[in-house]
Amino acid sequence: MRRLMLLRHAKTETDAPSGQDHDRRLDERGHNDAAEIGHWIARNPPFPGLVLVSTAVRARQTWDLAWEEMKDRVPKPEVELLDELYGAEPTQLLQIVRMASASDPKRLMLVGHNPGMHEVALMLAGSGDKAARKALEDNLPTSGLAILDFDIDDWTDVAFRRGKLASFVSPKLLRQMSKD
Repeated sequence: MRRLMLLRHAKTETDAPSGQDHDRRLDERGHNDAAEIGHWIARNPPFPGLVLVSTAVRARQTWDLAWEEMKDRVPKPEVELLDELYGAEPTQLLQIVRMASASDPKRLMLVGHNPGMHEVALMLAGSGDKAARKALEDNLPTSGLAILDFDIDDWTDVAFRRGKLASFVSPKLLRQMSKD
């Protein structure tokens, strides 16, 4: 069994001071949401053993803030920054996931960007929680987390429609659940 966690970066400023998209930083809501999703992850094992993070500022900040909320309750994962996650399309993301076979973590997290992260989540999910799938169909929002399980022994066997969507959460959904 392998678990893949797809985390989209948190909410960002409209433009970076440098004018470069890659340099956009989290805004205040983004800081709060990244911490909130990190807090949720810390309360909902199993936890990632390897985290692959886009080199974009907003993705690195999202991971750092989420980890800050997790670090006292979660074993420290291996973390790698990957240029390839920035702007990656679903087929590229699938290749990145398959390459995790080299270190073979049981649980892998990607911290990246839409539209690729949303598209690959939908393409990988062949079954699973119907309510989560319906919520995910519209969007993988900022700080949104899609968790997919694969009944496989090696990451090289991950394929479109082979995953089971175990959970989909976002800060907005968590706030809605806490009101109910």
